[in-house]
Amino acid sequence: MRLPALLVLLALLVGPLGAAPRTVLTIEGEQFLINGRPTYAGRTWQGRKIEGLLLNARLVQGVFDDLNPATAARWAYPDTGKWDPERNNREFLAAMPVWRAHGLLGIAINFQGGSPEGYSKQQPWSNPAFAPDGTPLPAYLERMARIINFADDLGMVVVLGYFYFGQDQRLTDEAAILRATDATTRWVLDHGWRNVLIEVNNECNGAYDHPILKPDRVHELIERVKRTTAADGHRLLVTTSYGGNHVPHENVVRVSDYLLLHGNGVSDPKRIAELVQLTRKVPGYRPMPIFFNEDDHFNFDVPVNNFTAALDEYCGWGYFDFRMKGEGFDEGYQSIPANWTISSPRKAGFFRKLAEITGATSGSRPLPTTP
Repeated sequence: MRLPALLVLLALLVGPLGAAPRTVLTIEGEQFLINGRPTYAGRTWQGRKIEGLLLNARLVQGVFDDLNPATAARWAYPDTGKWDPERNNREFLAAMPVWRAHGLLGIAINFQGGSPEGYSKQQPWSNPAFAPDGTPLPAYLERMARIINFADDLGMVVVLGYFYFGQDQRLTDEAAILRATDATTRWVLDHGWRNVLIEVNNECNGAYDHPILKPDRVHELIERVKRTTAADGHRLLVTTSYGGNHVPHENVVRVSDYLLLHGNGVSDPKRIAELVQLTRKVPGYRPMPIFFNEDDHFNFDVPVNNFTAALDEYCGWGYFDFRMKGEGFDEGYQSIPANWTISSPRKAGFFRKLAEITGATSGSRPLPTTP
């Protein structure tokens, strides 16, 4: 597959994949910094402070595959009649410079993906990312490395999830979960990436099989990631997330480096603001960044919506879009096969608002431009 000429030029201007780390993410109080400067440095929008926030999108299927022959045909591309995980990965990479040019800094992605149907009670497909004993599968690592490397070149942050409910049961036992956690953490550290935030699992209060992935014990995995360090003492910044309309629990707040919220199921922007306020009141909270990395509510053309309500509380926000019943290939980033371009009115609405809010050229360094 040939990339459009514009994307090739953008890719060349930001450097080759796999270059030495260029994007170093750090935290100071409630702010994210890239290469020592706050994200969106100096930016305000309609009186709201944007500097230091992480505006992001849920793009979890960039390494998706289905190892179940009985279900893989569900994800066939309309033009070929076949599913192709490498094509999915290539097209994801091709879209990244365009997202970045609209002001997007954060990509939320998960080794075990998310539901390709949006929301699913049953998940017969197999997108495990790990062998039953917890060993990471090489093909998943290769696809993920391409994304993290290119994000590093583009000045973007990857919110990297390890586990997803509905797929965690494909790991045999708790020992396998620990092995997968340790191996993946070490893999990130050994590559020297500094643009990665860890979300150990998506929505820990979801339907997980293994107790260590559930709310009462998930803090053990957060602490485990924190204890693993590189030779120079560097460690990864880590937390977990909960389902929509849920405030993080004290055991997670006390050990996390930053906090994640989900806006699914929240149609009133006032509740979005309240979730942020309540999170800052949880025992153990101290100044740290908070952002939504999943919200399936839009209304970007009205003055008050979930996005603007989060900004009112100095909280980042993340766009989550899936293909609804009856919609075509162009809709939804979580639905497989995905069209990773800005191909629908919903996608365009988000990126148009994002560019307006961020100024589209704010960030850790100048955006790539065409000659």
